[in-house]
Amino acid sequence: MDADRLTQEEKDILLRLARQALECGVRSEPLPPLDLKSLPPRLQAKGASFVTLTLHGHLRGCIGALEPYQPLAEDVREHAVAAALSDYRFPPVQPAELPHIHIEVSRLTIPQPLEYADAEDLLAKLRPGVDGVVLRDGVRRATFLPQVWQTLPDKVEFLEHLCMKMGASPDLWRRKKLTVLTYEVEEFHEAT
Repeated sequence: MDADRLTQEEKDILLRLARQALECGVRSEPLPPLDLKSLPPRLQAKGASFVTLTLHGHLRGCIGALEPYQPLAEDVREHAVAAALSDYRFPPVQPAELPHIHIEVSRLTIPQPLEYADAEDLLAKLRPGVDGVVLRDGVRRATFLPQVWQTLPDKVEFLEHLCMKMGASPDLWRRKKLTVLTYEVEEFHEAT
């Protein structure tokens, strides 16, 4: 990820696009057309992102994609609106909240399978603070961004909460070999 880091200008553009999309979405206004050709090449290229919204330091919505399927700039716009209006854990963001919403964007590397022998080996291979983790069990799946390690620094708790997010029992990762993928993020946010 290091060699391909976004410039400060590219980060600022993505944050502006996210803010504009958030405000349009919450106010039920159409998004202005995006002139991709006017953007730096990295923002035109396919990219995967998560947009996290916080309100007074508390999570207010977080939605994203694990695999790149559209230009990064479009991906950020789409997920800013979805985080505000479509995160099933929260009611839709209301216009009165907009001035207090803080936006964080995470640009993801492509998730890679993590090979492991058993539960203990899985614990040994996870890198807190570095790895975003995807757990898959059949059609169910869930992910935590690397930032979640800040609130769940214990590897066992991290995996238990991720199983619960997937709709499974907290100890499923110990009882069954799940598909595990890891990824890294480049995270940046609006100035406070």
